[in-house]
Amino acid sequence: MMDDKQMDGMMDLPIPNAVLIAGPTASGKSSLALRVAKAVNGVVVNADSMQIYSHLQILSARPMPDEMEGIEHRLYGYVDPSIRYSVGLWLDDAVAAIRDIRSQGRCPVLVGGTGLYFKALLEGLNDMPDVPQEVRDYWAHQQRECESSEALYEALQDKDPAIAATLKPGDSQRIIRALEIWDATGKSLLDWQQESALRQDPAVAQGALKLVLCPPRDIVYQRIEDRFDHMLELGGVEEAVRMAEMGLDPVLPAMKAIGVAYLSQYDSGLISYEEAIRLCKRDSRRYAKRQMTWIRNQMGDWPLFETQDAAYAQFSAQLRQLGCEN
Repeated sequence: MMDDKQMDGMMDLPIPNAVLIAGPTASGKSSLALRVAKAVNGVVVNADSMQIYSHLQILSARPMPDEMEGIEHRLYGYVDPSIRYSVGLWLDDAVAAIRDIRSQGRCPVLVGGTGLYFKALLEGLNDMPDVPQEVRDYWAHQQRECESSEALYEALQDKDPAIAATLKPGDSQRIIRALEIWDATGKSLLDWQQESALRQDPAVAQGALKLVLCPPRDIVYQRIEDRFDHMLELGGVEEAVRMAEMGLDPVLPAMKAIGVAYLSQYDSGLISYEEAIRLCKRDSRRYAKRQMTWIRNQMGDWPLFETQDAAYAQFSAQLRQLGCEN
């Protein structure tokens, strides 16, 4: 850790346009973001698709007020679970936050494990048409009625074989999106992607410093085990029950948060406490594995570190290099 004198020296260096910190769940990236933010007069901006929801403080591992250590945090816990939030909506909110933070002479420090958020920020996202609520409701109902996503995939093959050929039969979220766009506009999602302008200018993230914090898998898995036990101590079961009692559509993104389904099933007497915990921890490990695969395949040009200290050392070196260039 840096002492006060070293920290003061860091504050004299130029502030980067932004710092982007990615990593799997339970990697310690939120703590790293705090260290970075303190060094660059920063504001931490959420890039996690579950920590945006207002009723998922515990099960999303959203930073508690005392864990923020006086550092301003944005885009945390501000979206109602009934909202079908999307990558596009996050991109709009994130770009607005980045611009506002910069206008104050401060540094946006974006941190999260949702790879699609970072991809949209850095590469752009096509501006898609709005889908009427009745169309969304129809396909949400179809998703609940279908026994598997393969039936939805067959429907997409009939309507839009071109986009179906680019998707996997098990990728229900993207299949639903393609069906919604087709029904709402009569055009393939592929056509919209080719014709549409970008929703936001990727130049907003130009020059950002990038870091991936990805400890060895066995360490991440053990942290997942320990963290979930702590979530239960904090009231994870009660939070899951409150979510279930809201009567929301189970296909909504917030309702898919790990822990909501199994812990509420335990509370209803459908499964045992031990089984609920086992399934939640299993799903958390699987989620971390998917995140690691995304990092390996999609973030190959991001510097990757196994420890927070190593990542922070690289950040410090990048900051000093930036000072030399200026």
